[in-house]
This record gives sequence, C-alpha cells and structure tokens, in this order.
Amino acid sequence: MEIWINPACSKCRTAKAELDAAGIEYVERRYLDEPPTAAELADVLTRLRLDPWDIARAAETREAGIDLPRDAAHRDDWIAAMVAHPRTIQRPIITATDGTTVVARDAETLRTVVEHERG
Repeated sequence: MEIWINPACSKCRTAKAELDAAGIEYVERRYLDEPPTAAELADVLTRLRLDPWDIARAAETREAGIDLPRDAAHRDDWIAAMVAHPRTIQRPIITATDGTTVVARDAETLRTVVEHERG
C-alpha cells in the first residue's frame, strides 16, 4: 500500500493514524518533496477513474495560475500543470496492495480502505 501525503494536512495525518491503528503497512510518499511524474499521475487517475481536474484543489489551482479547459483535449496539459505544481493535487491518495486507488478525504472512504486491506 502507498499513501501520498502532505504532512501538514490534517486529513493525511488522520489517514496515517487510522492505517497505523489497524496495523496496515504502507509506504509513505511525501508528494510535495517527491512529486509524481506525469506517467504516475496519469496511472493514478486511470485507477481512480477520474480526470485531473476532479482531483485538483481549487484554491491551490488558482494560486498556481492553472486556468485550463476541463476537457479531454487538455487532459495532458492538466497533468503537466499538476506535476509542476504538486500542491494542486488532492490528498491523501491511497493505493491498496491490489491497485485499488482512492482519495481518502472522508472517514467512510478511509474505513473502506482499512476493511479492504484487512480482507
């Protein structure tokens, strides 16, 4: 399991605490220090079945000056912009051992991940 986090984010700290409490092993990726490549972000988006703008943080996207159309023709531009400005990526993103990927911002999604990993 891998979790993309920003240590300053309370939702990321909550997710880590829940995984720790459940005894689930994971690899922590501080994605602001080690931004994903375009290929990694595209892969995560495929597993999420979402487009890049679906996981873009609105305020951070505005601050970064990202103002692109939200359409298939600009998908790669969005990915490139988000890789260049990783703060715009929603968090935490958890990829389970079977490849299932979620944005675990709410307690229900996080609980689902924990239950899934426990089997």
